[in-house]
Amino acid sequence: MNFNTKAIHVGQEADSATGATIVPIYQTSTFTQDEIGVHKGYEYSRTGNPTRTALEKCLAALESGKYCLAYASGLAATNGVLSILRPGDHIVSGEDVYGGTYRLFEKVFALYGITATYVNGTDPSEFAKAIRKETKFIWLETPTNPLLQLTDIAAVSEIAKRRNLLLAVDNTFATPYLQRPLELGADIIVHSTTKYIGGHSDVVGGAVILNGESLYEKIKFYQNAAGGVPGPFDSWLVLRGLKTLGIRMKQHELNALEIAQYLIKHPKVLKVNYPGLKSHPQHELAKKQMSGFSGMISFEIKGEYKEVNEFMKSLKIFSLAESLGGVESLACHPTSMTHASIPKEVREAKGIHENLIRLSVGIEDAEDLVADLEQALEF
Repeated sequence: MNFNTKAIHVGQEADSATGATIVPIYQTSTFTQDEIGVHKGYEYSRTGNPTRTALEKCLAALESGKYCLAYASGLAATNGVLSILRPGDHIVSGEDVYGGTYRLFEKVFALYGITATYVNGTDPSEFAKAIRKETKFIWLETPTNPLLQLTDIAAVSEIAKRRNLLLAVDNTFATPYLQRPLELGADIIVHSTTKYIGGHSDVVGGAVILNGESLYEKIKFYQNAAGGVPGPFDSWLVLRGLKTLGIRMKQHELNALEIAQYLIKHPKVLKVNYPGLKSHPQHELAKKQMSGFSGMISFEIKGEYKEVNEFMKSLKIFSLAESLGGVESLACHPTSMTHASIPKEVREAKGIHENLIRLSVGIEDAEDLVADLEQALEF
């Protein structure tokens, strides 16, 4: 099957009990057993639920993986992956990471003696230089949040394999429609399914996809033991969103490219970060390892917080809101929203300044979105 066919059919056969075409919401916490130890594959919904299983099978197929574990949020998924680390272990991470990931590294796992070093993710050699004898893990976001930088997954995978390290890639911005890190040598993929995969800003979820059976069993054990799982209705909502991922991503990208081309010419815009622009320093890498450029843009305007706030208040179609990847367009101020948990001096060293705005470009008519930005930039 090709991508869109998989998204609609894998794991989603007609219900065996009723013939329902769409996977039912198995809204139950427990399952009746025929006798002690004899059941139909399910005992308790924290451990497994048929609606969740359908989602996991479909996501695994779309990412070219054998196994998938669905979670209650993207950070729960990240936490599940990091559960394989032990005190004294070390992570090498790209420096431009989601604020919640940074917070998890620095405020949660650091308490258990697990440390992280952050490097320039655009240069694979920087990862090699940062590896220590206690390093167990390399963590990537590509494209990154919020600066839309790219990392060469295949190149970093070679480094990880030479040093017997695991490579995890947060693929939230690209989605499996545009990028499949397992095919490029990654060991683990992490998603916030809240974003493009769910696609309608009405559910919070996460997922981990991988091929290694022993690694899967370790993470699955922790998932069941710690319990950060999605409920049946949340799983159903994400699965429903997944069916239209391909066609939505095409429109997100078309709109984002038009907006990026508009912004780069605007006199009040200092810089535009979008991999689909030929001016992006890693445009060629984006074309090589992705099949499209997604719908995320960040840009800097002339001015500081005051001007940014005036711009945000003036928007009429774009909503000032956290999150991303929904059908509606959102505008975000990273320094006070998604990346507020990162110390100011660290943010600024990475290039995340007060005048940076992040757009999640929706699937509305592009001319309306451009018109909204144009009137808001009249501050």
